[in-house]
Amino acid sequence: MALQIENISFGYDKNKKILNNISLSVNQGEVLGILGPNGTGKTTFIKCINHILSPDSGEILFDGQKLDNMTPKDIAKIIAYVPQYTGDFFAMNVIDAVMMGRLPYTQNQYSHQDRTIVFNILRQMQLENFAFRSIKAMSGGERQRVFIARALAQQPQCIILDEPTSSLDLHNQLFILQTITDLAKAGNISVIMTIHDLNLAAMFCDKILMLKDSHIFAYGITEDVLTEININAMYNVKTNVTMADGHKHIRLIK
Repeated sequence: MALQIENISFGYDKNKKILNNISLSVNQGEVLGILGPNGTGKTTFIKCINHILSPDSGEILFDGQKLDNMTPKDIAKIIAYVPQYTGDFFAMNVIDAVMMGRLPYTQNQYSHQDRTIVFNILRQMQLENFAFRSIKAMSGGERQRVFIARALAQQPQCIILDEPTSSLDLHNQLFILQTITDLAKAGNISVIMTIHDLNLAAMFCDKILMLKDSHIFAYGITEDVLTEININAMYNVKTNVTMADGHKHIRLIK
């Protein structure tokens, strides 16, 4: 099974396309990192995939079925979305926030199965000691774990994350990316994430999509895409790219 993006185009202004004819597929268990300078349409692209925005043209399909023909509840069983950290939250405790991920499956109330799923996810995300704490009283890294746990509670086929490591310290960056990619591999869940840190992208992404000037600039296996030539063309910076420990390392050159 795969998530297929076919010829997606979108513009906030009809005279200017933010995205122009974007096509690719993401297989189950695969991690796709989306790279590009600010303003290149990364967030717009993932919002189109998740149907937060409606593309001007093109189609999103999962296992050959068009998402356009599905209800929001059915889409929520396929795709879970974790937006950028903003700092604005409702005053609710962790367990209630994560339990919201079960809404696509509930009738009038949460079942024993819903609670079992949520408790297991809290343990996986090391949140069991925070279950009854208000998310307003948590650090940025802890909150991000809550939002990812809520996404996992949807039991989706694909998780989309918008800059999941933004504003986090090094420990939480590594913890969150390692945890989400491990769970994705174990559960055969595809992951799509926008990310700015090239070294983290090299460590955790199977494939990379580079967006530039509303088009795909480069797309493919991470080792093939993260080259000095591509990085210079994308960001107008010089780098030294080396291979060690099984993945690429990118070092800026003054």
